[in-house]
Amino acid sequence: MIVAYGIANLLQSVAAARTTVHHTFDPGLLLRLAGHRTYLVGLVCQVGGFVLAFLARRDLPLFLVQASVAAGLGVTAVLGVVVLKWRLPMAEIVLLLLLFAGITALVLSAQPAPSKPLGTTGVIALLVALGAIAVLGIFAVRLQGAPGSVALGSLAGLGFSAAAVAARPLASAPTWDAFLTDPLLYLLIGHSIVGQLLLGLAMQRGSTTAAVAAMDAAGAVPAAIIGLLLLNDKIWPGREWLAGIGFLVTLAAVIGLTRYAEPQHHHAVAQETTRAVLDGGKSTRPTPRVSESPLLGTESTGPAQAASTGLRRPITRS
Repeated sequence: MIVAYGIANLLQSVAAARTTVHHTFDPGLLLRLAGHRTYLVGLVCQVGGFVLAFLARRDLPLFLVQASVAAGLGVTAVLGVVVLKWRLPMAEIVLLLLLFAGITALVLSAQPAPSKPLGTTGVIALLVALGAIAVLGIFAVRLQGAPGSVALGSLAGLGFSAAAVAARPLASAPTWDAFLTDPLLYLLIGHSIVGQLLLGLAMQRGSTTAAVAAMDAAGAVPAAIIGLLLLNDKIWPGREWLAGIGFLVTLAAVIGLTRYAEPQHHHAVAQETTRAVLDGGKSTRPTPRVSESPLLGTESTGPAQAASTGLRRPITRS
């Protein structure tokens, strides 16, 4: 599950950065992204991770499953080092070790238990939340740059968090008939689609770092609280302190890793030829050579690719 989400983070942001920037809450973005093979491969990985997470939620508390989903960012960082030759300084290595320690603490503190039914009130609350997230997304999509990434990423996290809340009791459905007729299934699908759209919009705003950090924080915390209060999520007696420390350490490590773990692909820099007025239009701005990377079909510009972490070139519309 963690590996699947880590690969999905990497591939989907590559595709989002190469797609025309959308300034409206337009579901057509998902169709545009689907035109990228990279995005489709990432989506398959995400669906695989989602299925594994769904099965895990049958007996495991949401604070463990959601933290594990967020920990996929650590896999993204490792893949960046192994496959894309990122340089990972000591700070990032420490964060990866903290991430592993936090997940270990959560595993040791989580007590498996089936979920309680959510009830009619809970179903209505999830439906209202779906509408509210969509409406807020219509306004948040007008924001640009890092503020837009944070706002849209946070809303995406809330959508995925609501989907996780719906999945916890749904995973305990006794029969296929009960599963297919449960309104939680359709709320789960609705929240997942809205969350996926918001995430794509957030990644287009030029800061994958801000988008992923906001999504992970907003996705893990509400689900963990609701699970403990309403869904029979349990902690082994005497290990409450271990669960609290593990959750905080995991969340802090994930947010810290987003500073470095964003996919470091290079965007093709489209430069229009400009004419100089003083020399009669004979002088033009040189256009950098664009070469295609053999990995993931991404493009790079210039004679060399920067391997240091945290650096991005401007995203251009394709």
